[in-house]
Amino acid sequence: MVAPTARRHSDGPTTAVDGEEAPAGRERSLTLERGLALLQAVADAESDAPSISDLATAIGASRAAVYRMLGPLQARGLVRREGSKVRLGLGVLRLANRVLPQVRFAALPALRVLAEQVGATAHITVADGMDAQAVAVVEPSWTTFHVSYRVGTRHPVRFGAAGRAIDLAPDAGGWVVSNGELQAGAHGVAAPVIGVDGLRASVGVIALAPLDVPVVGPQVMRAACEIAAALG
Repeated sequence: MVAPTARRHSDGPTTAVDGEEAPAGRERSLTLERGLALLQAVADAESDAPSISDLATAIGASRAAVYRMLGPLQARGLVRREGSKVRLGLGVLRLANRVLPQVRFAALPALRVLAEQVGATAHITVADGMDAQAVAVVEPSWTTFHVSYRVGTRHPVRFGAAGRAIDLAPDAGGWVVSNGELQAGAHGVAAPVIGVDGLRASVGVIALAPLDVPVVGPQVMRAACEIAAALG
């Protein structure tokens, strides 16, 4: 048997021998990893914008390497320089705005099932700072009347089942119930979406009549788990 060999052509090295990357491939992977680590370090700064020296220490690189890595990130608007300080750029907001349509797309199948099962308006709500915003809503098809809940509706996260469920602790009972907190006569049940990095969200239903919470609560939790799996 002839052992496999790497071949090098004039236009650059190949990338694998027996499943191992060639040195150029490893170097590109390392550069990408360090660039992502740098972006994360800028995002994780809790107070003042980090300096070049702070970032070099955070990712274990030299100042010169940090300067080189900042170039492509600046070009894409992901970071901006203010002297020796570095902040996130508006390009991050543009990327974030692309996330909500993906969340909506992933959530709709489970929300449709939930709305039909419960006979109530189902929704997924995402935290935006101290506010909670509905990003996808499905109304049941067979009810005589139901709540009309608009995509984009916002309210403080500390109010309503949807808001309070976003940061519900795992040992706090699984779901949150609300009655008339945001709208007189409205009843809600919501559960957190757990296990999706960077996403603070809840799934819930809202109705104009009291809900059978022991039945509806597990249904809402199941929908939240299905959406988390679709986003994972």
